[in-house]
Amino acid sequence: MSRSVRVVWDDALTSYDFGPRHPLAPVRVELTMALAGELGVLDAVEVVGCVPATDDELALVHTRDYIEAVKRASATGRVDLVHGLGTEDTPVFAGMHDASALITGATLAAARAVWSGEAEHAVNVAGGLHHAMAGAASGFCVYNDPAAAIGWLLAQGAVKVAYVDVDVHHGDGVQALFYDDPRVLTISLHESPRTLFPGTGFPGECGAEGTAVNVALPAGCGDNGWLRAFHSVVPPLLREFAPEILLTQHGCDSHALDPLAHLMLSLDGQRAAYAALHKLAHETAGGRWIATGGGGYEIVRVVPRAWTHLIAEVSGHPLDPATTTPPEWRRIVAERTGETAPLTLTDGRKPEFQDFSSGYDPADPIDRAIMATRKAVFPLHGLDPLP
Repeated sequence: MSRSVRVVWDDALTSYDFGPRHPLAPVRVELTMALAGELGVLDAVEVVGCVPATDDELALVHTRDYIEAVKRASATGRVDLVHGLGTEDTPVFAGMHDASALITGATLAAARAVWSGEAEHAVNVAGGLHHAMAGAASGFCVYNDPAAAIGWLLAQGAVKVAYVDVDVHHGDGVQALFYDDPRVLTISLHESPRTLFPGTGFPGECGAEGTAVNVALPAGCGDNGWLRAFHSVVPPLLREFAPEILLTQHGCDSHALDPLAHLMLSLDGQRAAYAALHKLAHETAGGRWIATGGGGYEIVRVVPRAWTHLIAEVSGHPLDPATTTPPEWRRIVAERTGETAPLTLTDGRKPEFQDFSSGYDPADPIDRAIMATRKAVFPLHGLDPLP
């Protein structure tokens, strides 16, 4: 059981809003917190507020010129394509700087709590904006809050930080910002860049001393294959790297119902990933765990249930998948979205997988993806890439 857990939340986090037609709808985090509240999940944690990241904190990973560009676009509404502001993916909106800085501030609050020992685990479900680069917005992301948290931890004296990203899209911004820094291990499991944005995240992108790790999975990969890939790569690398602190990004757009990608995970498979990362935080990082949200564009049937499971797992009190959703939450869903809410917290799946020690099948595209990653990085960590 977790000793102490903080959930960082402020209603103003929903002000990160690109407009009613944009896939990144802030109602998804609103419905997550409503479901977690109705189910009593938040009773087992300390819910704390946050303040916006300062310019100095943002400058841990972003250029000063970019921060000023975001402020100008935020105030004037003018497009700035040099800095990626005003694209179809990342349109400009009034108050953009303040909203983006608040999300980063929330993840920094989580990092401070865990680094200081005030909390063993902390979570910001509104965070996980992993595509933003040092000097440009990208892929719905203005400021890169996971990277800012990592930069802050390094500035405090952290020697080794591990970042695991299970979003369906490659965690390219975080990887790029620490690509040449051997103190930071970045691991991203994502749909193949041959079929999905951002077109990066091939196994050969290895970074400093093999500290950039990419598992590029074929479209159509479901629970069993995804979990086989996860367990074939993530645990051995985290055990070998032995981080002081683990930061994880939990985009739930790997779900079969997500409209923007092509993996086929269920809510139950995603829940298994959360439990595995919780266990690894205790095994490899002394229990110090920071978790964020991320992508996820099925805003009623997937995101609220997935991240309620995440908060519950982080709290040390995981929910029974057969739990029914509260009537009051279903009413809120209907009122806020006009949609019918799911009745339980499960997709009715029971994920199972064979460990990679069972043998490598070169005819299986998932096994080929696993082996490509292991061959690229395992020898750099003194590990045997073969099963």
